Amino acid sequence: MVLRLLKRKKDVVGPRGRKASIPEGERVYAIGDIHGRADLFDALLAKIEADDTARGNAETTLILLGDLVDRGPDSRGVVERAMKLGATRGNVRFLAGNHEEVFLEAVRSPSKEVARFFYRIGGRETVMSYGLSEEEMNALDHAELAQRIPQVVPEEHAAFIEAFEDSIAIGDYLFVHAGVKPDVPLDSQKARHLRWIREEFLDHKGRLDKLVVHGHTISEEVEERGHRIGIDTGAWESGKLTAIGLEGTERWFIDTAE
Repeated sequence: MVLRLLKRKKDVVGPRGRKASIPEGERVYAIGDIHGRADLFDALLAKIEADDTARGNAETTLILLGDLVDRGPDSRGVVERAMKLGATRGNVRFLAGNHEEVFLEAVRSPSKEVARFFYRIGGRETVMSYGLSEEEMNALDHAELAQRIPQVVPEEHAAFIEAFEDSIAIGDYLFVHAGVKPDVPLDSQKARHLRWIREEFLDHKGRLDKLVVHGHTISEEVEERGHRIGIDTGAWESGKLTAIGLEGTERWFIDTAE
């Protein structure tokens, strides 16, 4: 877990020295890293639905910023809820995080090395959510675990996650999981940077062509900077799952903290 204890800055100016905006008639909600907390996912979706209704008519897009799986107790439940959401609600989009990348590698290209890394970053809880008992998990070595993972994860779950996007641009905002490489044009970014980057992006000074909304790096509160807004508040451990809402030049935050 990476936790950055930085103070939140307000009144962030967006790209080109003006307030970042969403196209007229549109509203966007983006949800940070869920990490197997199906309970918080359900609670936040209910709050978003109520907020969206209260704000009146708009073309609403919901974005999940990635890392649906690992660490928390119910990754399978989160994936199933996301699949249902995508099938029943219009304009839902999903971004691939670094944990989805490793999850898919463990399912599609199983090896002892991949299973070991997957286990270390929270895959133990994920595999158990797919029905592997704690007793069986404890009895498996990494080579044996590598063979069991593809057996317990349904094909439709893997196929659903394989279709996740790497970035989404709406108006003056770019939505990604981890961040961008600051010296590379936004339309030339590599997936590994969008899913894994940290300090080079987080500590960048100055603005980018779009204001980047991201998760991946945990902070106690939302982080607003001149080039980015980070909304990963460590839900799997803190109990605080956060979403950002955007409409016109307005932005607001919704979370599950009591």
